[in-house]
Amino acid sequence: MGSVRQVQITFDCADPERVARFWCEVLGYVVPPPPPGFDSWADFDSSLPPERRGAAFACVDPTGAGPRLFFQRVPEGKVVKNRVHLDVRVGTGLVGAERLAALQAERERLEKLGATCVQVLEADGFNESCIPMLDIEGNEFCLD
Repeated sequence: MGSVRQVQITFDCADPERVARFWCEVLGYVVPPPPPGFDSWADFDSSLPPERRGAAFACVDPTGAGPRLFFQRVPEGKVVKNRVHLDVRVGTGLVGAERLAALQAERERLEKLGATCVQVLEADGFNESCIPMLDIEGNEFCLD
């Protein structure tokens, strides 16, 4: 029997701190404390060589239950659809109009943060409603 491992979800992006702070707002995550010896992440960042400044950022679930999210700067922009995406579970246990209303409310909140709604998929008798969206750099995720 294999052992359970912790996972980290890594995003390639152009502006790691901006994208990390967006996901903090989406998920209720927080920025972890800076490394020992630094009063802030800005102080830590300024200690790095110029080419490494702003190259990475992270956020964590304050309860410790969810995975750490890591954001790394890459030179290329997003070109194709993600092969993996996050489902933000805001409608768990809800069905029909009540579920759709919860999803729509969260969609509106996230659009104010810069997210984009791709489409609203209403319940079809087999699948419940969900809302595919894009984060502030075009990464796909779903409100589920």
